[in-house]
Amino acid sequence: MPNEIVFDIETQNTFADVDNDFKKFKISCVSIYQYATDTYTSFKENELSKLWPILEKADRIIGYNSEHFDLPILHNYYLGDLSVINHLDIMKKVNESVGIRLKLNSIAMATLDMEKSADGLQAIRWWKEGKIDEIIKYCEQDVKVTKEIYEFGKTNKQLFYQNLVGEIVPFAVNFDLEVADKGASANKKNINLLTVLTVIPSEAVADEGSSPIKKIFF
Repeated sequence: MPNEIVFDIETQNTFADVDNDFKKFKISCVSIYQYATDTYTSFKENELSKLWPILEKADRIIGYNSEHFDLPILHNYYLGDLSVINHLDIMKKVNESVGIRLKLNSIAMATLDMEKSADGLQAIRWWKEGKIDEIIKYCEQDVKVTKEIYEFGKTNKQLFYQNLVGEIVPFAVNFDLEVADKGASANKKNINLLTVLTVIPSEAVADEGSSPIKKIFF
């Protein structure tokens, strides 16, 4: 089985808090699911140095809206280039298939009859209240939802969403692992293997659905 990792991040601040500047975003929690060990693990901001070696060894990392949200924020802390790791952004695949950027919860409800337990703004409120355990619980549940969507799509080659008139509509997806080309393999030298240093940015970020760059449809 490929060494694939499903991941999600939560942040300490909203886009409004940081004037839409990704470089000021701060992480409260990163949660992952590792297929190799069948385990969920979470990392707080001061524990991110433990996360990097795990991601660096992955055959593929899998997220939702991760190309435009999670990875740019992780790069505020990581000294290498995570983009050279094989990466599946499920939202990107959804957009390619149906032409709209659907929220994770919309896909989960229509496909799996499963809902997220909260949202990113609630996670930020928990951060301000010092409730890190609640954030971790929520982040890991988001990873579980993403994992279930990934597995359904990979097995059935389709997902579902509810259109504007309330119909549940199927659409095709292909989540097969693509073999990295030689150039991508060569670029993996840009990864800081076994990095132990974590850069802590001076300022902070937000809910996946609040990005000013990409409009998300329900």
